[in-house]
Amino acid sequence: QVQLVDSGGGLVQAGDSLRLSCAASGLPFYRAMAWFRQAPGKERELVAALNWSGSITYYADDVKGRFTISRDNAKNTAYLQMNNLKPEDTAVYTCAAAMAFSNNIYRTSAEYRYWGQGTQVTVSS
Repeated sequence: QVQLVDSGGGLVQAGDSLRLSCAASGLPFYRAMAWFRQAPGKERELVAALNWSGSITYYADDVKGRFTISRDNAKNTAYLQMNNLKPEDTAVYTCAAAMAFSNNIYRTSAEYRYWGQGTQVTVSS
């Protein structure tokens, strides 16, 4: 059974940091991982993505320089380090594992087959 378990969300103040974790089980980890977020009343958006080897990354423009995606393939775990958080970062963050068994990176949600349950991040001003 494939399972992605998100954790690490919480309520913080603007300028604070959080580290999200995504532990995967039941699937080969040789695939892209990504973090998406969805704020109330808004569509889900891709925040960051990373290929298996870590050689290719993607970041949404509004998180560049503040967020860092990483992975520990030995632990089948992906991370999202979020620094200098802003109120507009408030959303449910969900990790996703790509459908394809490859070292490529993907930027659309349709390319991701496995999803975590989501973790709430709330940033107060």
